[in-house]
Amino acid sequence: HVQLVESGGGSVQAGGSLRLSCAASGYTYNRNCMAWFRQAPGKEREGVARIATGSGNTYYADSVKGRFTISQDNAKNTVYLQINSLSPEDTAMYYCAADLSLKPESRWNLPNEYRFWGQGTQVTVS
Repeated sequence: HVQLVESGGGSVQAGGSLRLSCAASGYTYNRNCMAWFRQAPGKEREGVARIATGSGNTYYADSVKGRFTISQDNAKNTVYLQINSLSPEDTAMYYCAADLSLKPESRWNLPNEYRFWGQGTQVTVS
């Protein structure tokens, strides 16, 4: 199993920035594909970014391109999500997810594709 722990969320004003972190432990070879999702109250969980931990290849949701950046530090088994130009529409619980298999562009944003999940970190923008 892989354990994922998110951190870095908080309350910020519109226009601000945050960097979320996701630290992985356990059988980390099971995390070839890592992604960030978010879920606002009353809405479905939405994939926002994905990274292939081997190649560093990334995908982003159209709604966040240019504002969100996913990155990694494999030495620390940590994936980051830099969020800039925050708006109230970005308010949500942000979750880190991992899976053994890489997800293609057509499926990377589907929650059912990921086996391991963190507990989430709240981002609130006012």
